[in-house]
Amino acid sequence: MDDQIVYWRTLTCRGWQMHIAATARGLCFTGGWNQGFEELADWAEKRYTQPVFIRDDKGLAEYAEQLQAYLNGKRTHFSFPVDLAGTPFQLAVWEALSEIPYGSTCSYSDIAEHIQKRDAVRAVGAAIGANPLLMVVPCHRVIGKNGQLTGFRGGLDMKRELLMMEAGGVTAQFN
Repeated sequence: MDDQIVYWRTLTCRGWQMHIAATARGLCFTGGWNQGFEELADWAEKRYTQPVFIRDDKGLAEYAEQLQAYLNGKRTHFSFPVDLAGTPFQLAVWEALSEIPYGSTCSYSDIAEHIQKRDAVRAVGAAIGANPLLMVVPCHRVIGKNGQLTGFRGGLDMKRELLMMEAGGVTAQFN
């Protein structure tokens, strides 16, 4: 892509701070808790030739409100547009992640099976690690086959907290 405007703001909720960003097409990035602006800048510089960062608290208000409602346990899904860019494989993995019900978990193998790439568990893990929309594309719901928490761009504390927060929700099997 050529020059790209990346609108951003800081979101503070329950004592955590994170950066969120959007393009004209939709939300494109949600950062880890208490990470610096560098996390967003590093991601954008890999995605765009020359990102132009514009702080826009008002323009990103709807995204922030829905994310805050989710983090406060008042929302289980998001209704805003997203701007996801990735390989066809990454997009398939991210779509599968989006189908994991709130309050549920599944394994990397489950995702590989769901996208009909049973032998691609490691590639599934790499695609999950490249997910730019933490919480919105709920990669925190993927755990190890043995039930253990596994890597997460936002850190294991964030993953644990999100899973505990969702634990009071409806639990369903991923299929």
